Amino acid sequence: MPVDTARALAAAPRTTEITWTPEDVQLYHLGIGAGVPATDPRELRYTLESRLHVLPSFATVAGGGAPGVIAALSMPGVDVDLAGVLHGGQSLRVHRPLPVRAAATRTDRITAVHDKGKAAVLVLRSDAADGDGPLWTAEAQVYVRGEGGWGGDRGPSADAREEQGAPDRTVERPVREDQALLYRLTGDLNPLHADPGFARRAGFDRPVLHGLCTYGMTLKAVVDTLLDGDVTRVRSWTARFTGVTYPGETLRIRMWRGGGTVRVAVGAVERGDAPVLAGATVEFTRS
Repeated sequence: MPVDTARALAAAPRTTEITWTPEDVQLYHLGIGAGVPATDPRELRYTLESRLHVLPSFATVAGGGAPGVIAALSMPGVDVDLAGVLHGGQSLRVHRPLPVRAAATRTDRITAVHDKGKAAVLVLRSDAADGDGPLWTAEAQVYVRGEGGWGGDRGPSADAREEQGAPDRTVERPVREDQALLYRLTGDLNPLHADPGFARRAGFDRPVLHGLCTYGMTLKAVVDTLLDGDVTRVRSWTARFTGVTYPGETLRIRMWRGGGTVRVAVGAVERGDAPVLAGATVEFTRS
């Protein structure tokens, strides 16, 4: 089996020194659609160095290099075809506001391998810290088609609960035709998001948007709409990638606020609200 569970779980953590600058933060924000309108003071918090705040989902690309999905495929015990791999979900917990410039250490390790029957799911945990202490803890769920069925632990079941009642807020966010081409400059050069031939080999009609781009766009919408644009109030952000977004589409983002959480559902408007993100929750501190 290309996924050697015992070896993957027993492997020593991989430690990487990472750095980032305000320019890296600005590029990420532009990659998830910030800066429209360009002179809007609310957008300048994401694009102008003199006012810059860091959206917590920047952690998923901080330091550049391979993103969680591709990083998981380079871990010991994992030898699979990239065309059979999808990003199944992402969670992020920030321990304090992210600085606009930093040198940090990130430690990656596979903490679980689940047998879903027709697929294996790898869980890659990443912890980052700088000289002042922990920054974030993230987990990427990597779905590997055709690698299940060995009788292993199935892992937790997905949250199938549907939200009841009308959402507290609904916003729509357009996805540019070149959104994936811009976002990939943050470090995720997976050809699934740019090469039509590779996308067809992976089972898609055309290149798809990075799941983490949708993830970042959605968190920004929640922060801007319900958290007064204050990125420091976000404590965690978790979502399952239940479908794909195609460049040029429109995301419909529905939000239900309760206590210190916002539950979120995202669909693609042009495909009848086809689900894109589900089981999505932002935890935040109250103002």
